Amino acid sequence: MQLKVLLPSEVLVDVAVSKVIAEAENGWFCLEPRHVDFVSALVPGLLRYVTREGVEMFLGIDEGILVKCGPQVRISMRDAVIGGDPEVLKAAMQARGSSHEEHDRRARSVLARLEAGVAKRFLELQKR
Repeated sequence: MQLKVLLPSEVLVDVAVSKVIAEAENGWFCLEPRHVDFVSALVPGLLRYVTREGVEMFLGIDEGILVKCGPQVRISMRDAVIGGDPEVLKAAMQARGSSHEEHDRRARSVLARLEAGVAKRFLELQKR
């Protein structure tokens, strides 16, 4: 199988693999070359894959979508960290998660101000 992990800004992984193990909301699953075509929403955590050479690798992932179609496995997500040590990846994803939470909080604040401004302007126009 060919595994390709896509982030908004880059292709993080593009490698031939013999196995992909990931977690969805209803639990863990394993994909191997003869597995039927498959689509799943992934939860934040660890994704494990084994290259054709037998090297086991891990990705610390944000939530994402996995699509297996024939020999192609495509995963799209907002953020991921690649490495060989699950504990290091867990710490790195937690640090990135807090950064994303702060960004999301600021974005929600700006959106709330924009909505309030539009509502105020709408009320002003109705009074005329």
